Amino acid sequence: MTAAIHVDEFLPHPPAAVWHALTDPEALNAWFLPSDFKPVVGHRFQLQAEPIEATKFSGVIACEVLELRPEELLSYSWTDANNAGGLDSVVTWTLRPEGTGTRLFVEHSGFDLDDPQQKLAHTIMDGGWRSQVLRRLIQHLEAS
Repeated sequence: MTAAIHVDEFLPHPPAAVWHALTDPEALNAWFLPSDFKPVVGHRFQLQAEPIEATKFSGVIACEVLELRPEELLSYSWTDANNAGGLDSVVTWTLRPEGTGTRLFVEHSGFDLDDPQQKLAHTIMDGGWRSQVLRRLIQHLEAS
């Protein structure tokens, strides 16, 4: 059985500002994870995170931009670069204008809950997307 993490957050910033934070390489490195991201469909890039021994996560995330619709949607693959049997998933950011701000939806899909390591990764990342990633994005937007 596969599962996804879903996060829904209102940001009091216009879609253009949120889009910039998600797709500008310098901005992305400032608040998310170090990477060589470029907002181009087909571009392969890596994100550098902390390894997690319990899930056998190496800390190096291999990604490829799958879909890009300016100020609306960004989707990329998310795979452990050094663990061929590890998580093979997709992260999708969807932006919707709402009042003077943006409703941001994040979906991280592809977790195999029948695999104990991926089930643990799902649990860890579910909390991380909510308490760490979005918090850092909000702080970045407020400082910009």
